Amino acid sequence: MLLRVRVRLPDRPGSLGKVARTLGAAGADVVQMVVLERDVGRALDDLTVAWPSGAGIERLCDGLASIPGVEIIGVWPTAEPQGAFPDAALIGQLAANPDGGLVILTDAVPAILSADWAGLLRPGRPAAEGGERRPDDAVVLHSSVGAFGDIDVPDVNPVRPRSFTAKDGTQYTIAPIADGELVLVVARTGAPPFHRTEVFRLAQLVTAAEAVLGARRGVINAEVEIV
Repeated sequence: MLLRVRVRLPDRPGSLGKVARTLGAAGADVVQMVVLERDVGRALDDLTVAWPSGAGIERLCDGLASIPGVEIIGVWPTAEPQGAFPDAALIGQLAANPDGGLVILTDAVPAILSADWAGLLRPGRPAAEGGERRPDDAVVLHSSVGAFGDIDVPDVNPVRPRSFTAKDGTQYTIAPIADGELVLVVARTGAPPFHRTEVFRLAQLVTAAEAVLGARRGVINAEVEIV
């Protein structure tokens, strides 16, 4: 199975090598690494590792914790998309299948963002002119694999690219589609909050999808209701 490992470590030569060697000694095979941020001599990195199915992660965490200056931010299961450039591949799929584009987008983003599930929502309408949208009026148009049963729809106000943590600890990131006519919601549990680079990545994917699908305000039509 694949795990996403988020660590904060000293931003100096050799630090990442120590992390990689420690992961290897614990039995993990590093398959991907992304630097999320660097600031004041510290770096925040996401590593994707192959880990034996069914094995506990105590050995992995103990090894990382033994490295001076390394802080474990989170370890959680992930399902990385195939290919070296998943974002570009997704946009290609949308171009090839525009009629089901929003469904394809919703189904694809959980793997890209190491999340559990995603949902395509039509937010509740404003209660009055200039009023706030009512979260309990939101309609789930489509949910990806991983969303079991009815989705507990979070309050997506304000409708803009952002991340937030629900009261039950679920981590969310959202991006509006067609000026907020729809909202793409991505969720994960047992993991750290979505980093700002992940929020930006989701927003970029939605912007590219809008360009390919023509899904701007006034263009979305009743076809989306079938998802």
